[in-house]
Amino acid sequence: MLQENIKTLFQDQLKNWNLARTNYEGLKTIQTKSFNFGDFEIKVQFNPARITSTGAKTDAKNIAERKCFLCRENLPGEQMGIEFGDYTILVNPFPILPEHFTIPYKNHIPQQIKPHFSDMLKLAKELSDYVVFYNGPKCGASAPDHMHFQAGTKGFLPLVNDYNRLKDTHTDLLVSTNDTQLFQMKNYLRTVYCIESKSVEGSKDAFEKLYSYFQNTLVINEVEEPMMNIVCVFQDNRWFAFILPRKAFRPWQYTAEAEKQLLISPATVELSGIFIAPIEEHFDRISEKDIESILEQTSLK
Repeated sequence: MLQENIKTLFQDQLKNWNLARTNYEGLKTIQTKSFNFGDFEIKVQFNPARITSTGAKTDAKNIAERKCFLCRENLPGEQMGIEFGDYTILVNPFPILPEHFTIPYKNHIPQQIKPHFSDMLKLAKELSDYVVFYNGPKCGASAPDHMHFQAGTKGFLPLVNDYNRLKDTHTDLLVSTNDTQLFQMKNYLRTVYCIESKSVEGSKDAFEKLYSYFQNTLVINEVEEPMMNIVCVFQDNRWFAFILPRKAFRPWQYTAEAEKQLLISPATVELSGIFIAPIEEHFDRISEKDIESILEQTSLK
């Protein structure tokens, strides 16, 4: 029922909200290119509408000075939503995926995954036609001051497809219990853990152990959360939660000058295999070596 309702919401918003309709129409004609890394590919998408997110200033001063665009009172008049427990499901007007939703918490609380991981699992099950994902407060979230998830077209992110295809040859089994397994992908340019579980409890327990491991081994930033991005899907009667630990927010190329600059701000989508370039010149110029460099700088090894 929830999936049917958000599909209806999506169509209604495209019909009645000019900004959303224009940007989703624009997705149909954007330029893309792919780089082959042997067993997998990484795509690059030229998407000028994403400049708002890619160029977002997320330092404490700028956050404090602007109105929160995820708080209900600050939403555009045309933006409608569907309630889901403590969250509201909204159509994202600056899409990357063919269907793209933002799912903010109803109250203005900081972006933090540990207290809300089970919410992510519940969303993934209810939205089993979609993929649900999380950007850490220093890992691509353009609203680090307001707890939120995102959801979008299932199968669009290469990571999920790559895992299904390469699991036998590109993963190591680290932990196994009655209903939960923890795998780590290898030879994939970035570090990826995958928790497979048939239960919320098993998924949550494995995630909290992994979180504790990160907390003890990674440098904790001012938001008191280990840097990570998360992708979650529910399929074959089990959850697949992909945890992508980070070591940096943005690469040096982001603030470089002239022809050395590449305005790429890695978030979940980039670490899942789709780099977003909001400037056409940067899209034209980005190379295989640039992708390797950006992932080397931002993904934990």
